[in-house]
Amino acid sequence: MRRAFDLASLAAEAGEVPVGAVIIDLAGTVVGESGNAPIGQHDPTAHAEILAIRAACEHQKNYRLPGHTLYVTLEPCTMCAAAIANARIARVVYAASDPKGGAVESGVQFFDAPTCHHRPEVSSGLNADESAEMLRAFFRARRK
Repeated sequence: MRRAFDLASLAAEAGEVPVGAVIIDLAGTVVGESGNAPIGQHDPTAHAEILAIRAACEHQKNYRLPGHTLYVTLEPCTMCAAAIANARIARVVYAASDPKGGAVESGVQFFDAPTCHHRPEVSSGLNADESAEMLRAFFRARRK
C-alpha cells in the first residue's frame, strides 16, 4: 500500500486526483502500478486501477489476473470494479471509502450484483485516514 500512496502523491503533483494503485502477483512481485492520469492522458478511463490493470496484463501476457491482489488508495468506482471483475483479480485492498463515487461497499456495490461474474475478496480501511487526508488536502488546495 505504501507504493500506492507514493503513486497517489505523484498524481497529485501532476494535478490529478491523488489515487494510486499497485497489483502484485502470488509471489508478491509488483506487476502493474499507476497513479490517476485522466487529465494528463486526456482519457476519462485513465483511473489508477485501470492503468495498473493494463500494465499488469501486459506484464503477465494475459487479460486475466487470477491470484493477483490490487492495492488502491481509494474505493474503486463502477468502471474500475467492472475491470477488476473482468480481469478476475482475486483480492482488492483499498484504503479510504468513497461514499460519492465508490462502487464496492458504497454506491452500487458492483461485486454484489447478480450480473457480476467474479467477486474478489475485499478488504478496506488500510491507511484510510492517510488516504482521506491526502484527498481532502488536494481538494482544499484546488478550491483556493
